[in-house]
Amino acid sequence: MTKDEQYMQESLIEARKAYELGEIPIGAILVHDDTIISRHHNRRELDHDATAHAEILVIREACESLQRWRLTGCTLYVTIEPCPMCAGAIINSRIDRVVYGASDYKGGAVESLFNVLSHPGLNHEPELTAGVLGDECSQIMKDFFKERRKARRSTQEAEGSALEMR
Repeated sequence: MTKDEQYMQESLIEARKAYELGEIPIGAILVHDDTIISRHHNRRELDHDATAHAEILVIREACESLQRWRLTGCTLYVTIEPCPMCAGAIINSRIDRVVYGASDYKGGAVESLFNVLSHPGLNHEPELTAGVLGDECSQIMKDFFKERRKARRSTQEAEGSALEMR
């Protein structure tokens, strides 16, 4: 197993935590000098915060830990391709390298819909590695949304039965 795969496994642990909490299962870690300095998962629902994406949370914590806003020398590992907000935060925090698992064809801002990280004119362009443990990263999302749809159908059916009984 490569070092990238080992670190992505750690991001998947975070994604599973999000899944268990009913959050969209995205996990991220930030590595500096071969040490994980921050790890998080999505917390938008729990924190009632639209910006509580895994990537934003690891960036905030890493800045605090390293006592600087420039995260040069760091690699971000995230299970799903970053969105536009997170891609902007990656640029602004000067992260050197981004490694992600699965593409996000509905909201990805690194390669799928947009290409924020290598947009001409920006003052920073991190190195990018895509598809690390991509099948596993994709599968946890598929399982989550399949389960969510099933629960929604069950709720709708129960509500329908209750209305019929009136």
